Amino acid sequence: MKIVGIDLFAGAGGLSLGAEMAGIDVQIAIENDSYAARTYQLNHPKTTVIVDDIKNVGQIDLGRKNHVIILFGGPPCQGFSTSNQKTRNKDNPKNWLFKEFIRLADSIKPEWIVFENVRGIVETEKGYFSQLISSEISGLGYTCSTMVLCASDYGVPQIRSRFFLIGSLSGKTIERPKCVMPAVTVADAISDLPALENGANTDILSYKTNDRSALSSYARLLRGKLDQCSGHLVTRNAEKIIQRYAYIPQGGNWADVPDYLMDNYTDRSRCHTGIYKRLSSDTPSITVGNYRKSMLIHPWENRGLSVREAARLQSFPDHYRFCGSIGFQQQQVGNAVPPYLAKIVFQAIVEAERGKI
Repeated sequence: MKIVGIDLFAGAGGLSLGAEMAGIDVQIAIENDSYAARTYQLNHPKTTVIVDDIKNVGQIDLGRKNHVIILFGGPPCQGFSTSNQKTRNKDNPKNWLFKEFIRLADSIKPEWIVFENVRGIVETEKGYFSQLISSEISGLGYTCSTMVLCASDYGVPQIRSRFFLIGSLSGKTIERPKCVMPAVTVADAISDLPALENGANTDILSYKTNDRSALSSYARLLRGKLDQCSGHLVTRNAEKIIQRYAYIPQGGNWADVPDYLMDNYTDRSRCHTGIYKRLSSDTPSITVGNYRKSMLIHPWENRGLSVREAARLQSFPDHYRFCGSIGFQQQQVGNAVPPYLAKIVFQAIVEAERGKI
């Protein structure tokens, strides 16, 4: 039985890529941001991409002949993020976009639903939203399985926790997937990528080495047969910021910077621990979110991360290209669901659908 997918709030396509890796034919994607939609279409040319506000999207009909439908997506999550305390409440209208997901689920009645979001959704308003979403999806006739999964447990070189709600119209449940060990480190992920300077802006470059025997299995997998790749773009930071970077060891942050270089901060004690965080090469990365704003630092070079390095930490393969200016590309990468994490979830559904569990 063929399994087809519909991706809501598709972004750059992280969830769709994971679904495709699991053998799902993603036929329709909906994304409002034009740059993210361009990225999605470039990398998923066979998928019909609807570029519009989801509130304007009416009936979606894939038919019911010889296939099973999975509806999946992650409504914008900034309002649920633990780093967004000001609007992490019922008053933020973005926190209610899940209603559009529910509306289309009710209209389409897919065999499976996958609702994805940040871990903070189970904490916002003491779990109000996660409980409401689960209740509404259950009310449509679905048996719901919920779990919070950390990407670093499933082959992604990044500590990034995501909430998944999986709904089955036929009453099936999904168990928490088993972890994949050992963890992939930052060095495993990016050591073969070219050395870059602050503000680097040459998009396509060759790798540091083409000796594949010297690569980690993770790097070999993401490189495939490529000899060069895109995304070697780095934000140009002011010289004073680069001077700060030089004082920060691996695993360190702003607290390692001398006071005289932080004199523009009225109260440096209020800085978030993720500000000026230099990645440790021998562990998975911290969460790659808005990595330009937080100024994540390369583990051994005094600069920010390139788009490709961030994409590697998110588990996007090197053939995946991102569209728009560097800022739009950084946002697309940072907002994405790690494809390898998505793949694990969709594989569990495919196996359940085919009766293996």
